[in-house]
Amino acid sequence: MSVCPDPASVPLLAKGESLHQRVLAAFPLCPVTEEDLSQNPHFCRLLSALSQHIDDTGLTVALKNELEKAERELQLQKLGWLRSESLYRLLQEMIQEHHVTKHHSQPLQEDSEFYETLEQCLLVAQCARMLDPSPTTTQVQAQLMGLTPKHVLDLMPPELDVKRMKQRLVRKLEEKLQKKCFTLLTYYQPDWEDEPEGLKTLKLSRLPEMLENERKRLESQRERGRERAVMLQRQAHGYLTELLGCMQILQSLILDHRLKAQNELDRKKTEYMEAKCQIIIPKIRLEMLQVQLDTYTPQKIAVHRKIRDALKSELQREEAEKQSAERMLSSFEILGQDFEVLVKEYAQLRQEIDNKKWALHEFSQHNH
Repeated sequence: MSVCPDPASVPLLAKGESLHQRVLAAFPLCPVTEEDLSQNPHFCRLLSALSQHIDDTGLTVALKNELEKAERELQLQKLGWLRSESLYRLLQEMIQEHHVTKHHSQPLQEDSEFYETLEQCLLVAQCARMLDPSPTTTQVQAQLMGLTPKHVLDLMPPELDVKRMKQRLVRKLEEKLQKKCFTLLTYYQPDWEDEPEGLKTLKLSRLPEMLENERKRLESQRERGRERAVMLQRQAHGYLTELLGCMQILQSLILDHRLKAQNELDRKKTEYMEAKCQIIIPKIRLEMLQVQLDTYTPQKIAVHRKIRDALKSELQREEAEKQSAERMLSSFEILGQDFEVLVKEYAQLRQEIDNKKWALHEFSQHNH
């Protein structure tokens, strides 16, 4: 059996966005956006048809009815258990208060008998329940040490004591419950603590209705909070989509106009660097001149001029000697190899003369 409805029974998407809104409202837990529904019209129609057969949590109508019935039965079971458990704890609390009071003051004989009978009945009932925890089951329970609930029930107090205890227990429970209800009432509205008991009783009768109204109000606020959270999520998604679109447009504008702006910026930077160089070059020249002025004072310049003149005259004298030596050397070169032999012999004689002078000098020092 096909789930898709008749196209004629579903309004077309071109007629407006109402179908999208209905689908999104019918499936708040589904992460679908209006853009997804616009891009997939058949899927949108399918969701619109499904919304007539299932609820916002995805359950069918029949399954939801069964679930509600099971929840009601479970609620009744919980209510019955809470009643018995509250009564049991209230009786335990009464017994504990009696034991505490017994340590501070001597209770009456009838009170002691009442609480002892109550405690014994509770203990026997608890043991019997432990031996047979599920009276509705048909399975055979495992026995503990061969005991059965009948063995434990034989330990109940005498029937007359139990009867007197039950007659008094109703009044005790009413007083205890009334006291606890007044405590709950004053906790709910502390201003009502000093009011008369009759007025408290009247307000106590209206307390369940007030609490139920308060619960409904809180549930309504939670539901509105969930709806606002879903709406906020959709708005955030829409805002993010618009923001991404704006960022893409801005990026395209930057990419389109960056080159034009870059050329102008490069030209401005070039002009700036040229002007800066024209300013820095004279400044460097000025610093060089300042260093020269600081280095060469008039006194240093006069001394350098005298040194230069002396060096120039010395250079001229050395050049004159050089020319004289060159002329003499050229005249000696005319003699040829004979002159070289004489030069070697002369050098040898000069060396021997120097050696003998040194020896004579050393000999004269040793004689002295």
